[in-house]
Amino acid sequence: MTTVRAVVTDIEGTTTPLAFVHEVLFPYARARLVRFVTENEADGQVAAALAAARELGGIEGADTDATVRLLLSWLDEDRKAGPLKLLQGLIWRKGYEEGVLKGEVYEDAAAVLRRWHDRGLRLFVYSSGSEEAQRLIFGCSDKGDLAPLFEGFFDTRIGAKTESSSYRAIAETAGLDAGAMLFLSDHAGEIAAAREAGMQVVQIDRALKRDSWSEGAGAPVAGSFDPVDRRFFAE
Repeated sequence: MTTVRAVVTDIEGTTTPLAFVHEVLFPYARARLVRFVTENEADGQVAAALAAARELGGIEGADTDATVRLLLSWLDEDRKAGPLKLLQGLIWRKGYEEGVLKGEVYEDAAAVLRRWHDRGLRLFVYSSGSEEAQRLIFGCSDKGDLAPLFEGFFDTRIGAKTESSSYRAIAETAGLDAGAMLFLSDHAGEIAAAREAGMQVVQIDRALKRDSWSEGAGAPVAGSFDPVDRRFFAE
């Protein structure tokens, strides 16, 4: 087995409870979307996001109200649209800055990520959430500022998370052979795509006991970051 020199981690269900994203972050942004857009539509970033949303939605020339209705429909569909993600990130940033929001990170994930960073491992994040949202979750987390631990953050601009080409692109960007990178995620489809790209993989299943480890048919399955640390990096 090739020595792992870098770890790429997913967020939802891996480092962070799904409930935080779906029951805290998403409702927070939805409740503030209309007011945020109305008050900030002249801002460069917001204006660009609204224009991109109109183009993507095929409603070029639509007014702000119609654009907001489009964005809300995307929220209802849980559509991973870039303009929507950008606006969500801006709303969340304000919430984090005001101290209303605090990113939730599993205790084991925070401790092990710090340990890996101290050992000289290169750390990256790959999530469907925008790069901005990723930095906020880790930078304003309930376990302290974890953002400096990571060398880079990747979102779906590099490619879909279930396509192997995305993981090859991440390895190329990092300047590493894919086999020297370990990808962690709770999603079987993402694990399969990373494995096809040549990365070493472990599926995280938070429903299992924290120290659980099993050799699954498609990939090893761990209950937390702790058994991953022992299996790959025990000194």
